[in-house]
Formats: sequence, C-alpha cells, structure tokens
Amino acid sequence: MNRKKLVTEMGRMSGDDFRSAEKLPLVVVLDNVRSLHNVGSVFRTSDAFRVERIVLCGITATPPNAEIHKTALGAEDVVDWQHFESTDEAVALLREQGYRIFSVEQCNGSIALQDFVTVEGDRYAVILGNEVKGVQQSVVDASDGAIEIPQFGTKHSLNVSVTAGMVIWEFAKKLGWV
Repeated sequence: MNRKKLVTEMGRMSGDDFRSAEKLPLVVVLDNVRSLHNVGSVFRTSDAFRVERIVLCGITATPPNAEIHKTALGAEDVVDWQHFESTDEAVALLREQGYRIFSVEQCNGSIALQDFVTVEGDRYAVILGNEVKGVQQSVVDASDGAIEIPQFGTKHSLNVSVTAGMVIWEFAKKLGWV
C-alpha cells in the first residue's frame, strides 16, 4: 500500500547536521530576483539537495524575512547564503574561488541543460536571473558559458524557482548525488 510517510519516518537531518554535512559542489546565484516567494523556494530546494550556498545579488531580498520564510519553511536558517550589491562582484569572487560559472539563460551558443557535462572534482555556480529581464548581459559575458532549458510552448521563460529546481536536480544527477 502507498501510505504517506509520517515526518518522523523520513529520517531528516537536524539543522546542525545539515550545516556540517558534505554539500553538493554548487552555488546558486540569484541576479536581482524580485519575488520573495521565489527566493524562499530557491532556499527550500537548495536545502533539499544540500547546495553549498546561495548568493543573493542586487535587489534580491535576504533573510530574515517573513515572505521568504513562507516558502522556505526554515531552509533560510540552515542553507548558507551571502549578499552582494552587484552580481558582477559576486561572479568575480566565485571565479577567484575556482568555480566554473554558468548563466542559465537563452543565448547564442548556450548548452541545453540535458547536454551539459560536469567534470568530477569541479565546483559550479549557476546564475538565475530577474523574473522579467533574466540574467544581466554583463553577467552572461563574465560567465564561462550559458545553460538553457529547452522549451516547446508559446512562452519564452520559466518561473525562476521552477528553473532553479530543474537546474539543481540536473546538477545533483550529473554530479552523482542522485
């Protein structure tokens, strides 16, 4: 029978255990994301896959914030995060720290998400853009490349939190976590 599991049966780790656990070698960068619910959703997905950290840039709101908490449900308390006034500044620091940096954007020469190949031992940063304008061109230019999610309908974009879920899941698979 397919009885739903009780929370106590799921074996979730404590916040302290999460903080000390090995992390997926992935940093999620939010480039001027306006929606607090989207920010919270990215925290929650990042918790689910033990993403290394989230980098909040520009106008992207930061915890503590009641609207972020509505969708993060406490993930904002355990997932490491930092804020930068400028996404370009964040990208420069990530590059110095040895990350391979990819904007998630529809660009000439972008790589389809399903075709993106990871390299064992490398650390990655993915940049997700503003709900209307996407990733800033200067940030795309500073990236090592662009990853695109193929789409087949009438719209040209996905919600940023949906995009985050798809990209984080795909990186978790490609890096051997699932």
